[in-house]
Amino acid sequence: MNRTEALELLYEYTKGESLRKHALAVEAAMRAYARHYGEDEEAWAVVGLLHDFDYEMYPEFPDHPTKGSEILTERGLAEDLRTAILSHVPRMQIPRQSRLAQHLFACDELCGFITAAALVRPGRLSGMEPSSVKKKLKDKAFARSVSREEILKGTEEAGLDLTEHIRFVIAAMSQVAPDLGLA
Repeated sequence: MNRTEALELLYEYTKGESLRKHALAVEAAMRAYARHYGEDEEAWAVVGLLHDFDYEMYPEFPDHPTKGSEILTERGLAEDLRTAILSHVPRMQIPRQSRLAQHLFACDELCGFITAAALVRPGRLSGMEPSSVKKKLKDKAFARSVSREEILKGTEEAGLDLTEHIRFVIAAMSQVAPDLGLA
């Protein structure tokens, strides 16, 4: 599956603008990490785009992500990519053994948190520093639906330094800031 096909599938199942923008943010982070490691950028980007494509239609566990995985199987998405998507939901208890799966988990919640932090800044993503994101992470009242535990666990599982991971994801999201409404 290529990006065009993944976007069509995302737009078919996801009507909400915020979830679509989240998918684009995770796609940008995953594409940047794939480039960084010399991995398949298109595959990593597709995983980023599709990790929550089924959430609006099937918001309850285990329907999300299992129903989505069934749809992706029908559409011919490779098993390793489907496994990475399934494993991003901790309650699935699927070990995140591949670098792809680890980075999807590490980027998912962080992209949501960075988006929330950018939305309360006059410059949005422009000039955002990891220190400001880390400060907001300590404020439990801010973006309370974002799991700090998953952000930290994902960063650790992927073997990343939190500050550098935040910096990397901000830079990746900045590349598509207009599409995210964060320019």
